[in-house]
Amino acid sequence: MTTKSPLLSLPGAVPAEGPDEGVAAHYGDLFREQRTLADGRGFVDLSHHGVVTVTGADRLPWLHLLLTQHVEQLPPGQATEALVLSPNGHIEHALYLVDDGETTWVHVEPGTQGELLAYLESMKFFYRVETADATGRFALVHLPAGSIVPVPDGWAVRETPYGRDVFVPRESLEDFAAQAGPPAGVLAYEALRIETHRPRLGLETDHRTIPHELGWLETAVHLHKGCYRGQETVARVQNLGRPPRRLVFLHLDGSEVRLPGHGTPLRVAEEGGEGRVVGTVTSSARHWELGPIALAVVKRNTPEGATLVADGTAATQETVVAP
Repeated sequence: MTTKSPLLSLPGAVPAEGPDEGVAAHYGDLFREQRTLADGRGFVDLSHHGVVTVTGADRLPWLHLLLTQHVEQLPPGQATEALVLSPNGHIEHALYLVDDGETTWVHVEPGTQGELLAYLESMKFFYRVETADATGRFALVHLPAGSIVPVPDGWAVRETPYGRDVFVPRESLEDFAAQAGPPAGVLAYEALRIETHRPRLGLETDHRTIPHELGWLETAVHLHKGCYRGQETVARVQNLGRPPRRLVFLHLDGSEVRLPGHGTPLRVAEEGGEGRVVGTVTSSARHWELGPIALAVVKRNTPEGATLVADGTAATQETVVAP
């Protein structure tokens, strides 16, 4: 069940749809909201995201065995990312973590915390750990890079190059928002995510996705740590081959009114409208500075310099993951 954020009562709030249902898509001026975030001001309500906590003396060594990232000695306050893979190396969960010295705080995509917790619980065995779904008690709020908004002592914070993810007690959400500056909706947040080529579980991924295809090897996978589920696929593709698909960034033709949506097929322009499908659009947005942009996953052998077409809209490529 989707919980509606109390911040939807703020002036101008327009509810988001799809995976971001429950928070605001925008507050009346999409480009202004993007510029505000780019200037290091304001906040984004991400209170629809799942929040999971892990406590206990063995929490970091235990997570180290299950995740793609090296977290066994994760220093307090250091943000990191990690994945849970299937036995065949396909991405099942993306985790965004920070440890405060007593608790590991994790936020995940909306609605995915239940399946993640079920997996974690099944792997506890004799380890001294406790896991909990903290979504009902804590709301995620994003402060952009450069923000000087103070965060109360004792609150968990993930500080990244893109800003701070703050785990806000839900009873304090409205008060914190009131002093955090002008609100920006998830459409503005998504435009900046796409601009910086950051993949998102459920949009850039499908049931076949492996980390190599999206550039997650650089941020969420440690290639020299011990065993974890799916490691054999990660090592084999890294050492012996290339992934079958790769992430690209697209500059879309700005003369078109419609943005190609998630799943729109991509073809090579010179092959015509009936040419072979070489990939799909995964995320798209209107950027305040770059115009219409998108992320897409294409077949590895798609020519890097080729103009692509998505539902009649021409797109030029920038390489994110090398073929």
